[in-house]
Amino acid sequence: MPLGRAYSVAVTGVDGQLVEIEADIGQGLPSVHLVGRPDTTLQESRDRVRAAISNSGEKWPDGRVILALSPATLPKVGSVYDLALAAAVLDAAGSIPGPRLAGAVLLGELALDGRIRRVRGILPAVIAARNSGRGTVVVPVAALAEAGLVDGVRVLGATTLIELVDWLRGSGELAAPEPMRPVPVPAIGDLNEVVGQDEARWALEVAAAGGHHLLLTGPPGIGKTMLAQRLPSLLPPLRERESLEVTAIHSVAGTLTDDHPLITWPPFVAPHHSTSVTAMVGGGSGSARPGAASCAHRGVLFLDECAEIGTKVLEALRTPLEEGEVRIARRDGVARYPARFQLVLAANPCPCAPARDIDCICAPLARRRYLGKLSGPLMDRIDLTVQMHAQSAGAFSDTEVESSETVRARVSAARAAAADRWSDLGLTTNAEVPGHILRQKFRLPADALAPVENALRHGRMSARGADRAIRVAWTVCDLRGGGIPTPQDVLQALGFRQRGAI
Repeated sequence: MPLGRAYSVAVTGVDGQLVEIEADIGQGLPSVHLVGRPDTTLQESRDRVRAAISNSGEKWPDGRVILALSPATLPKVGSVYDLALAAAVLDAAGSIPGPRLAGAVLLGELALDGRIRRVRGILPAVIAARNSGRGTVVVPVAALAEAGLVDGVRVLGATTLIELVDWLRGSGELAAPEPMRPVPVPAIGDLNEVVGQDEARWALEVAAAGGHHLLLTGPPGIGKTMLAQRLPSLLPPLRERESLEVTAIHSVAGTLTDDHPLITWPPFVAPHHSTSVTAMVGGGSGSARPGAASCAHRGVLFLDECAEIGTKVLEALRTPLEEGEVRIARRDGVARYPARFQLVLAANPCPCAPARDIDCICAPLARRRYLGKLSGPLMDRIDLTVQMHAQSAGAFSDTEVESSETVRARVSAARAAAADRWSDLGLTTNAEVPGHILRQKFRLPADALAPVENALRHGRMSARGADRAIRVAWTVCDLRGGGIPTPQDVLQALGFRQRGAI
């Protein structure tokens, strides 16, 4: 009896690879053997596929069934292969014709009654199928809107195995994606809801314009969390390429919704301070899952009460902050997830955290230990540091403050200027520019660099810190509409890097 053949996709990180599934029906006692490095979930698919085929009115072949997934050296994880396994068996048994099956990629998990269930990672799997030259991808109907985001490939949706078999036989049709509905603007607080804190508001605007990292310290109840939560309201919507990047990560994480599968606004992720290293940067048993850092890609990662977070968790962010990527090593390879986010930290100055610093009852050693978890290498990667103070009664007057819309207009103009400047490098924000480009191609005038060189000469700043200060100076220059940073812009950038609050 000839071999049956179908195709699916293996997703590692946010990258997919085409998997060929072969089915051979030979003589011997009825049994099913699965080869090709399947994990436990995939091993269990033998029972799911057999029950789904039988309960769909098709005949399970008598004999010894061998199912091989190639490439054999690639680990196969999850239940995404169920639909392709069933199609390969029916193809080997001669129950379905081969022409449509040969050009299709099948994705989905099978229920025992033949229903097709949604799985994680549909979007990167469809992208991989398109890149491999396949013309058609069949997915669960529940994931049709997500899969339909990919251009250049025909996407169809099936509800049951019976529907798929009828389509392969040419006697039925599958559902097609509906037109994309407009994505509503997420409900985000407005900046005019924050009372006072002019310095912190300015630092938030600079952070939004340049994509810089920010640390806010001060007593509880003065607006640190409110400011951080309003940072997304200052950011422009994601561009198409960025939107697909973010959506692919959330597809693997399983956090997409059926109503609005495309993420078009910068995400805001705020894990609890008791989070673990795995939850922060990704990992877990089996295949590595994206963590909070990757889910915040192209958005904001907010760590409230950062002094309460474990030291290992904070130190695990050092590499993503520098490289914009998380690499999770496993026995079978390395999973890579993008993680270019804006980090916003908020912390009280000490454990007792009184409203007035003069009322603090903590010992000097306790104060040093409290923020001591923020190590020197980590703080060297923070561009803006602001120490917030309690507001006076005058802050509650009727004075009108700027709204997020007003500030976002300045931020958008500054980002447009930066994107035009770095267009040859394919970069969009000042925070992404490599240090050697700042020092060589776009070197500042001698009088503007003098404060930075003086800080380096006296050991008050590292070379990394100098590069970051120059990036902030470019952002300050863009916000005021200048052409090149002045000494005043550089001094303001250096002022943001002072660690007096620590």
